[in-house]
Amino acid sequence: MNDKISIRPFVNGDETEVSKVVCKTIAISNKNDYPPEFIEENVKSHSPEVIAERAKDAHFYVVCDGEKIIGCGGITGYWGSETESYLLTIFVLPEYQSMGIGRKIVETLENDEYFKRAWRTEVGSSITAVNFYRKMGYTFKNGVTTPDEFNVVRLEKFNK
Repeated sequence: MNDKISIRPFVNGDETEVSKVVCKTIAISNKNDYPPEFIEENVKSHSPEVIAERAKDAHFYVVCDGEKIIGCGGITGYWGSETESYLLTIFVLPEYQSMGIGRKIVETLENDEYFKRAWRTEVGSSITAVNFYRKMGYTFKNGVTTPDEFNVVRLEKFNK
């Protein structure tokens, strides 16, 4: 990562740019793994309003190149649990992928108190991102390697 790229907590007002990052990334990065209808529905479910609401319940971070938001990610309690956590909304603009930014987001989330207090952290991965999470040490939940009814692959990591 270059010197201009930094990560910081999400603040109110970031939701519009974060939504644009998520929607662009879904449309471009996932197009080979999902049908157009699924991508369209997924884009709709990441509106600025949804992002702002999600950021209220999670510890949410944004990655910036200078002032421009280029990535994001969050961690929250797994269904409100204080002993399990869930990674969510981890995206990096396609033109910034393969530069270590996704790794930096996950490392930041794994240094967050929600991760540290949990015995287990889960992530619902797109088919596209499964290998990324596997490289980050996540394993298939219950050994299931195929997408669930929400079209995501469930992976998890256990704290030692």
